[in-house]
Amino acid sequence: MPLAAADILTLTPQGLYCPLGDFHVDPMRPVPRALVTHGHSDHARAGHGSVLATDQTLAIMAVRYGEDFCRTRQVAPLHEPIRVGDVTVRFVPAGHVLGSAQIAIEAGGTRIVVSGDYKRQADPTCLPFEPVPCDVFITEATFGLPVFRHPDARGEVRKLLDSVRLFPERAHLVGAYSLGKAQRVMALLREEGFDAPIHLHGAMERLTAFYKEQGIPLGDTPRVVAAERGKMAGAVVLCPPSAMQDLWARKFPEPVACFASGWMRVRGRARQKGVELPLIVSDHSDWDDLQASILETGAGEVWVTHGQEDALVHWCGTVGIRAKPLHMLGYGDEGEAEASPEEAAAS
Repeated sequence: MPLAAADILTLTPQGLYCPLGDFHVDPMRPVPRALVTHGHSDHARAGHGSVLATDQTLAIMAVRYGEDFCRTRQVAPLHEPIRVGDVTVRFVPAGHVLGSAQIAIEAGGTRIVVSGDYKRQADPTCLPFEPVPCDVFITEATFGLPVFRHPDARGEVRKLLDSVRLFPERAHLVGAYSLGKAQRVMALLREEGFDAPIHLHGAMERLTAFYKEQGIPLGDTPRVVAAERGKMAGAVVLCPPSAMQDLWARKFPEPVACFASGWMRVRGRARQKGVELPLIVSDHSDWDDLQASILETGAGEVWVTHGQEDALVHWCGTVGIRAKPLHMLGYGDEGEAEASPEEAAAS
């Protein structure tokens, strides 16, 4: 008889724990052994004894936290089975940001897949999501409500370029999270033929340089020179969302406040943040893609980690899939949370 899922993964105060392998997945506090899905700070934290992750995620953690972010580290090559204690794990692309991966955990004839964060839209800066057949699929639900149906991100970037052409006397400030979202917006701008410099807040520099080192073509991305801000009419400037509210942003010529986020689907949130040009660009799956992904795995059971859990659990029930919410605190859209390591260092 196959092992019960609860014998393979259980919920602890630190997060999801695998007793058969003696490791946590994306733990919320330092643990002896961590498997990490991607480099966002709500999933990848410093201070673990050992970390197993993709090479790009490990490199991103080193960029963000320093080379001593953990005592030992091990690269998980994509798709390759790795024995950890009494379980076998595989890392499979998640399509969220550069280096992001789902983690498939197998033991006793049962396979559980921990999605981490993931999206299904095309993204020129990372490998696409790959569905993994499994018995239990552990999914996020950041945008797990029917109202969230993301448009094509390329169309949103065209809206930005239209505004740049329409208002050449104004600087366009695009709030975007420093890891993943910012680089995706840059890459999409380049794909749409925008070849002028894309100016960066200092918090964007190191991770953008890392993306370039990984072969992602982002073009000329100079750092904003504080003394030159008043002369940047017509420029496109990327900055962390928190910088949009700072004095730093007010020195640009008639700045157009833009924000690239799935939350821009909610007009009230855009107004609350003073966003003049909302850009619905998300690195998470929307309602339709969450459903499609669950069905593609063929899972008979779904656990929902965080986000709009109840709606997705209810939908699973309507299609005959057992589901339960895990109500895991501490995870979410990092761009909506407190300052990232880069922002803290740049402030």
